Amino acid sequence: MIPLSLDEIASLVGGKVVGDGSVTVTAPAVIDGRQADPGGLFVAFAGEHTDGHEHAPQAAAAGAVAVLGSRPTTLPTVVVDDAQAALQRLAAHVVALLRDGLTVVAVTGSQGKTSTKDMIGAVLSSAAPTVATSGSFNNELGVPLTMLRADATTRFLVLEMGARHIGDIAELTGLVAPDISVVTNVGRAHLGEFGSREAIAVAKSELVRGLASGGTAVLHADDPRVLAMGDLTDGPVLAFGAGERAGVRVHDLALDRLGRPSFRLRHGEEQATVTLPFVGAHWALNAAAAAAAGLAAGVPLEQAATALHTASISRWRMELRALANGATLLNDSYNANPESTRAGLDALASIEARRRIAVLGEMLELGETSRDAHHEIGTYAATRADLVLTVGEAAAVIADGAGAKAVALPDNAAAIDWLRSHVGPGDVVLVKASRGARLDQVAAALV
Repeated sequence: MIPLSLDEIASLVGGKVVGDGSVTVTAPAVIDGRQADPGGLFVAFAGEHTDGHEHAPQAAAAGAVAVLGSRPTTLPTVVVDDAQAALQRLAAHVVALLRDGLTVVAVTGSQGKTSTKDMIGAVLSSAAPTVATSGSFNNELGVPLTMLRADATTRFLVLEMGARHIGDIAELTGLVAPDISVVTNVGRAHLGEFGSREAIAVAKSELVRGLASGGTAVLHADDPRVLAMGDLTDGPVLAFGAGERAGVRVHDLALDRLGRPSFRLRHGEEQATVTLPFVGAHWALNAAAAAAAGLAAGVPLEQAATALHTASISRWRMELRALANGATLLNDSYNANPESTRAGLDALASIEARRRIAVLGEMLELGETSRDAHHEIGTYAATRADLVLTVGEAAAVIADGAGAKAVALPDNAAAIDWLRSHVGPGDVVLVKASRGARLDQVAAALV
């Protein structure tokens, strides 16, 4: 964050300083006081179950020097009527001050957006100082907090933007218009909230509509709903994918014995070989999206390929771990929808193993399609795994689809007990479900 006094912050957000207005904030803003850095700003919210203002002493102990909130605290405080709106105004102002030397890249999609964002961050970091969204902090709070991590040395700002309603992404691009907008796909994630894939496409298209003048749209060439978004901008369009319409195209994809992909990327007359440390063929498309974003930002294809080889991704996304009993864990427990679960099952099938065991929980927010989608995944899982364990009552429909290969278990504790008793050397275990199912607990127990 660029240094700002409390008096300056109050003027920017329309607030009033209670305490010493000369105190200068020099570190990023946080909403968890335990995560404050020395010189940081703690943004306090009064929620239904807890009041963040009461945690100002905790934030101070971690290094925060001031608070942005709706009432005074033990630290010097900028008092505003709406802390969220004030946070967003502050972030928009800070990035506007940095805009001349800053390229903003925004990413969205039904699945793969966090991993693609991580890979874009790796590509751009190879060229210049880069700030990128942490994990999946991609909402009305996460985006401005990420923006406030930028400072005068930052040259690339990578923002993941999520949506649960039409208009959500438009609000975020209203804070900062991207120079490069990346749309990975339009799938069935949050289908229960949007109602249709057409509505999901409308929501994701807001990232293209929100481009800065002359900005580049990086679009998935193999997804017709995404490729059609190119009609929504007068700026350049760079498509990625495996098909002929892709400007950045994946060729000669091969997997090693652990399912890790290597392939060639082509862009015009240029080509580069990419080897990824992640499990599953689907990573090749994420890498192509990241390379395309890099090209749009001025990073050569070969340099992007080198950066992708050593990229790291957010936790609980296809994490491959060797277990003490000789088995292997593929932990993809962060979230799930039908498309990402199929990709996870394909990744499981690509690994050389004595037995392949899929541990699957509920996929949330699928609305009226939920039962059919779960049954469909069960049927598919039976073609990719030797055993299909379903966890929880809501996931029992998966077991129906998997038939004779299925073992239906009531809860996480039962799943842990079963796996500890039955998994041995040479087995590979995929753990996959929506975040609400908390199958990360199952994965953690195995480790």
